[in-house]
Amino acid sequence: MEDTPMELATYSLNRRVDVWWWRLFATGASFIAFGVGGLVLRVLVFPLLACIPGDPLTRRRRARAAISHALQLHASFMHRTRVLDFRVEGVERLGQPGQLVVANHPSLIDVVFLIAQIRDANCVVKAKLWSNPCTSGPLRAAQYISNNGSPEMLESAADVLREGQCLVMFPEGTRTTPGQPPLFHRGAATIALRGARVVTPVFITVVPSTLTKAEPWYRIPDRRFQVCLRVGADIDPAPFNADTPMPIASRRLNEHLHQLFLRELIAS
Repeated sequence: MEDTPMELATYSLNRRVDVWWWRLFATGASFIAFGVGGLVLRVLVFPLLACIPGDPLTRRRRARAAISHALQLHASFMHRTRVLDFRVEGVERLGQPGQLVVANHPSLIDVVFLIAQIRDANCVVKAKLWSNPCTSGPLRAAQYISNNGSPEMLESAADVLREGQCLVMFPEGTRTTPGQPPLFHRGAATIALRGARVVTPVFITVVPSTLTKAEPWYRIPDRRFQVCLRVGADIDPAPFNADTPMPIASRRLNEHLHQLFLRELIAS
């Protein structure tokens, strides 16, 4: 019995392409390279940078630049080994003084591509990564902020924005549940109202979906996936904060960001 056109089309869409076994191997190699790279930064690169004269601010900038460059190399490695393709739009608008960069979080590697685009960015990072031997060294050297959920964390994040640093946050706090829209917590909006000069959204898409929450690294898609980072228009947080109690203002800004991401991600 011959296959129908619909069956043939379904088979064409679902079958494994792009040398699936090679992509599986390269994906595993990418995870190993990430861990080894973190250890190299900790035991070799940062000790060497510490030998170069400079004040604390200069040392911090060197550490962040080293991390950004390492993540650029890692993204290039994944691209050259055909694990993925990626595209970034509007990168020239990232890295402004006092800028809060907010992004959705569909995949494990979102932070790799985002931090790779900003030479001197602070970042709010999961607390458990501070005890990981592969990541703790770079996190401490760059003076990133631990997302431990405390009020002190919110104030520390607002402080770095008031100092003129660029800060990266994922308002969901964890990766997006597959098949569900992003759900933003109000922490990022509260931080923005306390200290940000400007809020800049970054819309991230990963097609086909992969490396989602609770998904093992070896469950790779049937074809090479595409990562796209699209930088949106800047948002002035001041109007949300005018003559309005902080809880109400943060709720309004959070809802604005939530609806903006829903529209833009559906449109993309």
